[in-house]
Amino acid sequence: MTSDYKPLGVGIVGLSADLGWAMRAHVPALRAVDGFELRGLAATTPEAAARAGSAYEVPLAFSSVEQLAAHPDVDLVVVSVRVPRHRELILPALAAGKMVYCEWPLAVDTAEAEQLAKVADEQGVRTATGLQATSLPAVRYLRDLIADGYVGEVLSTTLVGSGGGWGATYAARSTYLADRSSGASMLTIPFGHTLAAFTQCLGDFASVSATTATRRPTVHVTETGEPLRSTIEDQVAVTGVLESGAVAALHYRGGSSAGTNLLWEINGTEGDLLVTGGTGHLQFGQFTLSGTRTRDEALQPLPVPAQYRQVPGDEVWSGVAHAYVQLRTDIEENLTTVPDFASAVAHHRLLDRISRAAATGTRQ
Repeated sequence: MTSDYKPLGVGIVGLSADLGWAMRAHVPALRAVDGFELRGLAATTPEAAARAGSAYEVPLAFSSVEQLAAHPDVDLVVVSVRVPRHRELILPALAAGKMVYCEWPLAVDTAEAEQLAKVADEQGVRTATGLQATSLPAVRYLRDLIADGYVGEVLSTTLVGSGGGWGATYAARSTYLADRSSGASMLTIPFGHTLAAFTQCLGDFASVSATTATRRPTVHVTETGEPLRSTIEDQVAVTGVLESGAVAALHYRGGSSAGTNLLWEINGTEGDLLVTGGTGHLQFGQFTLSGTRTRDEALQPLPVPAQYRQVPGDEVWSGVAHAYVQLRTDIEENLTTVPDFASAVAHHRLLDRISRAAATGTRQ
C-alpha cells in the first residue's frame, strides 16, 4: 500500500524479541503499509528493550511507557500486552497526548474500558481498538454483499466456532487465560473478535439469551502436566433476535474440533452465504467465503474483489495491516472507520449482556 501521507511515528509497548502478538502481527503489518514508521518500543526491562530494538532495528528503546510516550518522534502508542496491564499502560500515553491503538479486549471489564474511553475523550486523543476482523477485506466484502441484497432479506444466521485454546491443556506462559478475572477468555477473545465482525455485517442484537459453562474445571499445564484450576467458560451458546428481525444462533467451544472449527451461515429470502475456516479466530482471516442466490445451485466460491485489498496476501497479520491503512485515512480525513475506545466500550457492553443472560437465565 502506498500513500502520500507523511509517516507517523509508532511506538509499541510489548514488542519482544522472542514472542508475542506485536512481533507476529504489528511488525509485519507496519512494514507492509505506508503512512507509519516503527520508531520506538517499550519493554519490561532495559535489557529486553535493547534486545527487541536490535532485533527489529527500532531506534528508540525504553523500559517504560512514560519515556516512550514522551518522545517527540512517537505519534502513536500501540499497546500489545496481556489484558490485565492495558489500563496501566494506556493511561500514561493518553496523559502525554499521544494517539493510542490498543489490542482487544480493551480492558479486563467494562468499567475499566469506560474509564479509558472517558480519559481519551477528555484529552481529545484519537484512539483505536484492535478488532481487526472488521478491517479484513473478506469481512468488508461480506458486509457489502448483505447490504446490497445478495441474500435478500436475512432470515437467520448460524455460527459455530472453536476457541483453539481453552481446551484441555494450557502452555505455561498462557495459564492466565484460565483465570476469568484476567479479562482474557474464550468469550472475549475468539468469540469477541468474531462477534465484532458478525455485528458489523448483520447489525446488533435486539434481544439475546445465552448459556455458558465451564466443562473443564481442571486443565493441565502442557509442559509439566501440572493440574490447573479453570474458571473460564469453555462453552458459550448464544441465541437471539437481531435488530433486523433475523434469528441468530452462535456456539463457541473450547479447544479444537476434528470436524468444523468455523462455520457461519447467513440464510436469506433470495440466497445463502457461507464462511468456513480452520480456526474460530475469525480475526486471523483464514477462512473462505462462498454463496448462492438460488436453492437450485450449489454454493460457489466468492473471491474478494481487488478493491477491498489495500495489502496483498492473507497472512495472520493481514487484518492488522488493513486496520492501519484505515486508521491512517481516518486520521487524515477525521473519520472513525477503525473501532475506537468508545466502540470498544459498546462491544464490552454487548458481551456483558451475554454474560448476564447466561447468569440470570433471562433474555437481555
